[in-house]
Amino acid sequence: MHLTHRLGAVAATCAVAALPVALASAPVAGAATPAVKISYVYFDSPGSDTGSATSLNAEYVRITNTTTTARSLTGWTLRDVTGYTYTFPTFTLGAKATVTVHTGKGTASQTHRYYNRSWYVWNNTGDTAYLRDSRGTTVHTCGWTSTTTTAKTC
Repeated sequence: MHLTHRLGAVAATCAVAALPVALASAPVAGAATPAVKISYVYFDSPGSDTGSATSLNAEYVRITNTTTTARSLTGWTLRDVTGYTYTFPTFTLGAKATVTVHTGKGTASQTHRYYNRSWYVWNNTGDTAYLRDSRGTTVHTCGWTSTTTTAKTC
């Protein structure tokens, strides 16, 4: 369900998956940045929610490789609370690169991927994006509750 009400305040959260046991002794001064993370969610495409290709593709999630090494995302998933899921086919995200996953339809490239949906994925008034690796382990999440903004930096 895609909602477009614009009342209230903004509260947003980002979370990082637990560190592996081998890294448990790392300093706890701040949360470690995951190697691959959700960096930005544009959850409320501009204008009315018409379901047009332009409107659907203006709703998107950016996933960023924060390392200097290319990372395979083959079999990784991006999903919302409802369960709408995008699964990466054979795909490698370059070092320090970003890929944008659009809700609508389009031609996949190294920098743009598409859910190929005919209606919206991300709820304007609150949702959570979950990035999971090929084993199903949550790597990163980004959540929001908003009626006054259209995007979230994670």
